[in-house]
Amino acid sequence: MSPRMNERKRWFPLSFRPTLICMSRKPVPIKVINLEDGMPKVEEARLRMQHELQAARRQGQVAVKLIHGYGSSGVGGTLRFELQKELQHLAGTGGIRCFITGENWRISHETTWELLKRYPEWKKDSDLGRSNKGISIVVL
Repeated sequence: MSPRMNERKRWFPLSFRPTLICMSRKPVPIKVINLEDGMPKVEEARLRMQHELQAARRQGQVAVKLIHGYGSSGVGGTLRFELQKELQHLAGTGGIRCFITGENWRISHETTWELLKRYPEWKKDSDLGRSNKGISIVVL
């Protein structure tokens, strides 16, 4: 080693070298909204969903998990279909950023994986990877 390198080591010890500081942030929860509670008709559930999404946005929520059921009672299937149709419309018009159906809420789904990289705490969600057709994840 050259004398100049030894001189640098003496003047700039390891403790004075800049280090990268990881910026931490608060965990971002997914708010849960149960739309099938009370077994509402489609129009009532649609209005409630719109109201709840607006309220979640005002509260600063990043995402919500909508529980709409999947049709085991004979009513949930209609709710699921119609509410997901409405979510598709909202995603297309910019009303929401995106939504992920319960069956796609898994790490092998591209959009889900991108969200999990950004919000790793969501990997603890009880429905992740369970192909739960009774839910939809909505990113506001």
